[in-house]
Amino acid sequence: MLKKILLGLGAVLALFIAYSGYVLATTKNHSPANEAVYNGSSLSISVQYCQPYKKDRLIFGSTADGALLPYGVKWRTGANEATEIEFSNDVMISGSVLKKGRYTLYSIPAESRWTIAFNNNLDYWGAGISDPFDESKDALRVEVPVINTLDITEQFEISFEELMDNNAIMTFKWDQTQVNVPISKL
Repeated sequence: MLKKILLGLGAVLALFIAYSGYVLATTKNHSPANEAVYNGSSLSISVQYCQPYKKDRLIFGSTADGALLPYGVKWRTGANEATEIEFSNDVMISGSVLKKGRYTLYSIPAESRWTIAFNNNLDYWGAGISDPFDESKDALRVEVPVINTLDITEQFEISFEELMDNNAIMTFKWDQTQVNVPISKL
Protein backbone atom coordinates (compact mmCIF):
# COMPACT_ATOMS: atom_id res chain seq x y z
CA MET A 1 0.00 0.00 0.00
CA LEU A 2 2.78 2.41 0.95
CA LYS A 3 4.46 1.62 -2.36
CA LYS A 4 1.33 2.65 -4.29
CA ILE A 5 1.03 5.90 -2.32
CA LEU A 6 4.68 6.78 -2.95
CA LEU A 7 4.30 5.89 -6.64
CA GLY A 8 1.21 8.13 -6.87
CA LEU A 9 2.96 11.03 -5.14
CA GLY A 10 5.95 10.60 -7.45
CA ALA A 11 3.68 10.71 -10.50
CA VAL A 12 1.94 13.87 -9.24
CA LEU A 13 5.31 15.52 -8.55
CA ALA A 14 6.61 14.57 -12.02
CA LEU A 15 3.48 16.05 -13.65
CA PHE A 16 3.81 19.25 -11.61
CA ILE A 17 7.48 19.65 -12.60
CA ALA A 18 6.68 18.98 -16.27
CA TYR A 19 3.80 21.48 -16.25
CA SER A 20 5.91 24.15 -14.51
CA GLY A 21 8.68 23.66 -17.06
CA TYR A 22 6.20 23.94 -19.93
CA VAL A 23 4.72 27.18 -18.55
CA LEU A 24 8.15 28.75 -18.03
CA ALA A 25 9.33 27.65 -21.47
CA THR A 26 6.28 28.98 -23.34
CA THR A 27 5.44 32.16 -21.39
CA LYS A 28 7.86 34.26 -23.44
CA ASN A 29 5.90 33.29 -26.56
CA HIS A 30 3.09 35.43 -25.15
CA SER A 31 5.30 38.26 -23.83
CA PRO A 32 8.65 38.06 -25.64
CA ALA A 33 11.87 39.40 -24.18
CA ASN A 34 13.26 42.65 -25.58
CA GLU A 35 16.00 45.16 -24.89
CA ALA A 36 15.85 48.94 -25.18
CA VAL A 37 19.27 50.58 -25.53
CA TYR A 38 20.56 54.15 -25.44
CA ASN A 39 24.18 54.86 -26.42
CA GLY A 40 25.34 58.47 -26.07
CA SER A 41 28.96 59.53 -26.39
CA SER A 42 29.63 58.86 -22.69
CA LEU A 43 26.39 57.34 -21.37
CA SER A 44 24.89 53.91 -22.03
CA ILE A 45 21.55 52.68 -20.76
CA SER A 46 20.15 49.18 -21.24
CA VAL A 47 16.68 47.96 -20.27
CA GLN A 48 15.85 44.23 -20.24
CA TYR A 49 12.09 43.62 -20.25
CA CYS A 50 9.31 41.47 -21.67
CA GLN A 51 6.52 42.83 -23.88
CA PRO A 52 2.95 41.84 -23.03
CA TYR A 53 0.15 42.39 -25.57
CA LYS A 54 -3.08 44.33 -25.07
CA LYS A 55 -5.29 41.53 -26.54
CA ASP A 56 -8.51 43.60 -26.38
CA ARG A 57 -8.14 44.08 -22.61
CA LEU A 58 -8.52 47.24 -20.56
CA ILE A 59 -4.90 47.89 -19.55
CA PHE A 60 -4.93 50.90 -17.20
CA GLY A 61 -7.92 51.91 -15.08
CA SER A 62 -9.76 51.08 -11.90
CA THR A 63 -10.08 47.69 -10.26
CA ALA A 64 -13.87 48.06 -10.50
CA ASP A 65 -13.57 48.38 -14.29
CA GLY A 66 -11.48 45.20 -14.45
CA ALA A 67 -8.23 46.85 -15.58
CA LEU A 68 -5.26 44.54 -16.06
CA LEU A 69 -3.09 47.15 -14.30
CA PRO A 70 -5.21 49.03 -11.76
CA TYR A 71 -4.23 52.54 -10.77
CA GLY A 72 -2.16 52.71 -7.60
CA VAL A 73 -0.84 49.14 -7.84
CA LYS A 74 2.86 48.31 -8.35
CA TRP A 75 3.70 46.93 -11.79
CA ARG A 76 6.94 45.32 -12.95
CA THR A 77 6.84 47.53 -16.09
CA GLY A 78 6.67 44.55 -18.40
CA ALA A 79 5.89 40.84 -18.04
CA ASN A 80 7.57 37.66 -16.80
CA GLU A 81 10.76 38.38 -14.84
CA ALA A 82 11.25 41.84 -13.38
CA THR A 83 12.34 44.62 -15.74
CA GLU A 84 15.95 45.66 -15.14
CA ILE A 85 17.79 48.81 -16.17
CA GLU A 86 21.53 49.50 -16.14
CA PHE A 87 23.34 52.86 -16.32
CA SER A 88 27.02 53.23 -17.26
CA ASN A 89 27.31 56.52 -15.35
CA ASP A 90 25.58 58.51 -12.61
CA VAL A 91 22.46 60.13 -14.07
CA MET A 92 19.85 62.76 -13.30
CA ILE A 93 16.28 61.46 -13.68
CA SER A 94 13.49 64.04 -13.50
CA GLY A 95 15.80 66.27 -11.46
CA SER A 96 17.02 63.58 -9.01
CA VAL A 97 20.41 61.83 -8.92
CA LEU A 98 20.76 58.07 -9.43
CA LYS A 99 24.14 56.34 -9.12
CA LYS A 100 25.45 54.21 -11.99
CA GLY A 101 24.58 50.54 -11.74
CA ARG A 102 21.84 48.00 -12.29
CA TYR A 103 18.33 48.35 -10.85
CA THR A 104 14.92 46.77 -11.05
CA LEU A 105 12.49 49.16 -12.71
CA TYR A 106 8.90 49.19 -11.54
CA SER A 107 5.99 51.60 -11.94
CA ILE A 108 2.87 52.63 -10.10
CA PRO A 109 0.43 53.82 -12.78
CA ALA A 110 -2.16 56.49 -12.01
CA GLU A 111 -4.56 58.36 -14.24
CA SER A 112 -2.50 61.54 -14.65
CA ARG A 113 0.95 60.71 -13.16
CA TRP A 114 3.07 57.59 -12.76
CA THR A 115 5.59 56.83 -10.06
CA ILE A 116 8.74 55.29 -11.56
CA ALA A 117 10.96 53.44 -9.08
CA PHE A 118 14.53 52.17 -9.39
CA ASN A 119 14.97 49.37 -6.85
CA ASN A 120 18.08 47.54 -5.59
CA ASN A 121 16.33 44.13 -5.37
CA LEU A 122 17.56 42.24 -8.47
CA ASP A 123 17.18 38.90 -10.25
CA TYR A 124 13.65 37.77 -9.44
CA TRP A 125 10.71 36.51 -11.44
CA GLY A 126 7.75 38.86 -11.51
CA ALA A 127 5.91 39.42 -8.28
CA GLY A 128 6.16 36.55 -5.84
CA ILE A 129 4.38 35.81 -2.59
CA SER A 130 6.36 38.51 -0.79
CA ASP A 131 6.62 41.99 -2.29
CA PRO A 132 9.76 42.01 -4.49
CA PHE A 133 9.31 45.77 -4.85
CA ASP A 134 10.31 46.46 -1.25
CA GLU A 135 10.11 50.24 -1.10
CA SER A 136 12.89 50.38 1.50
CA LYS A 137 15.20 49.14 -1.29
CA ASP A 138 14.24 51.92 -3.71
CA ALA A 139 17.32 53.86 -4.81
CA LEU A 140 15.10 56.53 -6.44
CA ARG A 141 11.44 57.31 -7.08
CA VAL A 142 10.23 59.99 -9.47
CA GLU A 143 6.81 61.06 -10.72
CA VAL A 144 6.17 61.75 -14.39
CA PRO A 145 3.04 62.89 -16.22
CA VAL A 146 0.89 60.63 -18.39
CA ILE A 147 0.30 61.47 -22.04
CA ASN A 148 -2.96 60.08 -23.44
CA THR A 149 -2.55 59.15 -27.11
CA LEU A 150 -5.05 58.62 -29.91
CA ASP A 151 -3.10 55.68 -31.32
CA ILE A 152 -3.27 52.28 -29.64
CA THR A 153 0.02 50.50 -28.95
CA GLU A 154 -0.83 46.78 -28.98
CA GLN A 155 2.43 45.51 -27.50
CA PHE A 156 4.09 47.22 -24.51
CA GLU A 157 7.22 49.07 -25.60
CA ILE A 158 10.16 50.83 -23.95
CA SER A 159 12.30 53.08 -26.16
CA PHE A 160 14.79 55.94 -25.99
CA GLU A 161 14.89 59.24 -27.84
CA GLU A 162 18.09 61.29 -27.77
CA LEU A 163 17.48 64.98 -27.07
CA MET A 164 21.12 66.06 -27.24
CA ASP A 165 24.42 64.50 -26.26
CA ASN A 166 23.90 62.34 -23.14
CA ASN A 167 20.33 63.59 -22.60
CA ALA A 168 17.50 61.23 -23.45
CA ILE A 169 13.86 60.46 -22.90
CA MET A 170 12.95 56.91 -21.90
CA THR A 171 9.41 56.26 -23.14
CA PHE A 172 6.88 53.64 -22.06
CA LYS A 173 3.96 53.05 -24.47
CA TRP A 174 1.03 50.71 -24.12
CA ASP A 175 -2.59 50.95 -25.16
CA GLN A 176 -3.34 54.70 -25.35
CA THR A 177 -0.88 55.66 -22.63
CA GLN A 178 2.60 57.12 -22.95
CA VAL A 179 5.00 58.06 -20.15
CA ASN A 180 8.26 59.95 -20.75
CA VAL A 181 11.12 59.79 -18.24
CA PRO A 182 13.87 62.43 -18.78
CA ILE A 183 17.43 61.14 -18.19
CA SER A 184 20.73 63.03 -18.40
CA LYS A 185 24.33 62.16 -17.54
CA LEU A 186 25.85 63.97 -14.59
